[in-house]
Amino acid sequence: MKEVVLDCFGEACPVPLVKAQNKLAELEVGDVLIVQIDHSCAMKNLPEWATKDGHNVEVEEVDDGEWEVIIEKTK
Repeated sequence: MKEVVLDCFGEACPVPLVKAQNKLAELEVGDVLIVQIDHSCAMKNLPEWATKDGHNVEVEEVDDGEWEVIIEKTK
């Protein structure tokens, strides 16, 4: 299992979502993708997409207005 950090600070939707989808496709089942975001739209859309796609998702607010969306690839 590996962890990959994807820095999407300063990027508005749908850029973080598209980058996360592309990066997750490169990873193996069990790997973890940590997407760093500071855009509230992405904070809503990214976890929603990952959950619907069947992955394990956790969101942590690391600073005021900055989040990490932690996605564990399950399939």
